[in-house]
Amino acid sequence: MLYIGIDLGTSAVKLLLSDGKGRIKNIVSKEYPLEFPEPGWSQQNPEDWKQAVLTGIPELLNGFDAGEVEGIGAGGQMHGLVVLDKEDRVIRPAILWNDGRTARQVEYLNETVGKEKLSALTANIAFAGFTAPKLLWMRENEPELFRKIHKIMLPKDYINYVLTGVHSTDYSDASGMLLLDVEHKRWSEEMLALCGVREEQMPKLFESYEKTGTLKPEIARQLGLSETVAVCAGAGDNAAAAVGTGTVGDGACNISLGTSGTIFISSGKFGVDPNNALHAFAHADGHYHLMGCMLSAASCNKWLMEDIFGAKDYAGEQAGITDEKLGRNRVYFLPYLMGERSPINDTNARGTFVGMTMDTSRSDLTQAVLEGVAFAIRDSFEVAKGLGIDIRRSKICGGGAKSPLWKTIMANVLNIQLDVPESEQGPGMGGAMLAMVACGRYSSVAEACEKLTHTAETVSPAPELAARYEERYQQFKHIYPALKPVFSAMNG
Repeated sequence: MLYIGIDLGTSAVKLLLSDGKGRIKNIVSKEYPLEFPEPGWSQQNPEDWKQAVLTGIPELLNGFDAGEVEGIGAGGQMHGLVVLDKEDRVIRPAILWNDGRTARQVEYLNETVGKEKLSALTANIAFAGFTAPKLLWMRENEPELFRKIHKIMLPKDYINYVLTGVHSTDYSDASGMLLLDVEHKRWSEEMLALCGVREEQMPKLFESYEKTGTLKPEIARQLGLSETVAVCAGAGDNAAAAVGTGTVGDGACNISLGTSGTIFISSGKFGVDPNNALHAFAHADGHYHLMGCMLSAASCNKWLMEDIFGAKDYAGEQAGITDEKLGRNRVYFLPYLMGERSPINDTNARGTFVGMTMDTSRSDLTQAVLEGVAFAIRDSFEVAKGLGIDIRRSKICGGGAKSPLWKTIMANVLNIQLDVPESEQGPGMGGAMLAMVACGRYSSVAEACEKLTHTAETVSPAPELAARYEERYQQFKHIYPALKPVFSAMNG
C-alpha cells in the first residue's frame, strides 16, 4: 500500500509518497507566496495552500497506482490563525506563526492575565506567534470579521478539512494555540472565554495518529483516489518531524534547521519549564514534549545569501570557511530577523551583526550567520540542561542540515553527537507514518519509528573545536542583554 505525507510549510507544500516500509517513491513541491503587509507582519492566503495540495497530489501520483493509496497524513506550520465563516469560507488571510503584530496582546496576556495563570491553564505563556493573541488582535482591530467567525483552525487542519469536510485538529498542533489545557488534553474554557470564543467554534480534538475521516467524494474524484482513503489528524510540523526522524520516547531529542529552528525533547510524561522559556506541548506519539523555537534559522542564511549577496550557490559561499576559521570568527550575528520566541520572548529583538571591522569578509558574515543560529539553539539547550535534562546526542533535520559545515558547527557549539536521519523529509515522512498507524499498518507511532527510521551518519564534536566554541558562546550570551533596551527604544 501507499501513503501520502503532506508537509505544509511556510514557503511551499512538500508532498511525499511512501510505501508501507518507509521507502520514498516520489516527492513534489509546490511554492506559494508570503505577504508582509506591514513590518513584522506575516500572512498567507489558505486558498494558495489548498490549490497547491489539490494540484500537487495528482502530480505526486503520476506513474503510480492511485488505487494503492490507503492513507494521508499532514504535518504543518503551527500557530497560524485560519478563520472560517458559517459557509466554511476563509474570512481573512491566515496570520502566521512568525507574525509579530500581537506585541500588545501578548503583553496583556502575560502581564495582566499573568504568566502564572496562563501556565496553569495551558502549560505555556503567551508568545507573539501563538494563536490566542491573534484572536485578541482580530477582536480589537477587525471586530466585524471577528463576529463572522464560525470555525477557528490551524493551517494543516484547514487542508484536512478540504480533504474530508471534518473540522479537526490534533493535540500537538493545538498545544501551540494557548487555548488547550495541554496536561488534560481538552480546550480550556477559561482561555476560550478570555479570547471571546466558544468551544463549538473550535475543531474536534484527536490524537495525531487517529483517523478523522475519509476523502469527500468530489475531492476523491479530483485527486483520482478512492473515497475510502483515510485522513489522520496529523501533527504540528515539529512533532511530525520528530516522528519522521524517530524522535519518540523519554529523553529523545531532535534539532530542526528549517525556516524556523527548534530543539524538540520528547518526554513520556507531562512537565513544564517553571520559567516557561521552553514550550510544553503534546507529542504526536500520544505523550508530551518540551520545545524551544527560534523564529529565524535557515531563513537567516537564505536572507543573507539571496537578498543581501544575491547568490544562489550556498555551498560555494561556504567553501571559504575552512576548518581553521571555525571557532575563531570575530563577527557575531543575532538571528532575530522576525523578533524571537525561545527563550527570550522578545518581539522587539532584531537581527544584528556585531564585531565587524574593515577586514571583515563576505565569508565572515556567512560564518557568523551559521554560528549565530547555532548559538541561539544553544540558548534553549541551556534551559533544558537547567531542568536536569542530560542530552548527549540528538537527531538533526531540516534544510539547514544539508550543509556539512553547519552540522559541524552545530555539533561543536552544542558539544553533542548529531545523528542525521536516512530520510531528510521530516514532517512529510512523519505525516505518512502517522497515516500508516491510522490505517493499522503499525500498532503505534513508536513501532513505526522503530521499524522505519534509520541513521545515515553521525557528526561528532572535536574537543579542541568544542572548547573554542564554548568560549565564543560565553561571549555571544552577553550581546542580546546589552542590546535589549536598544531594541525596545528602536521599536517604540
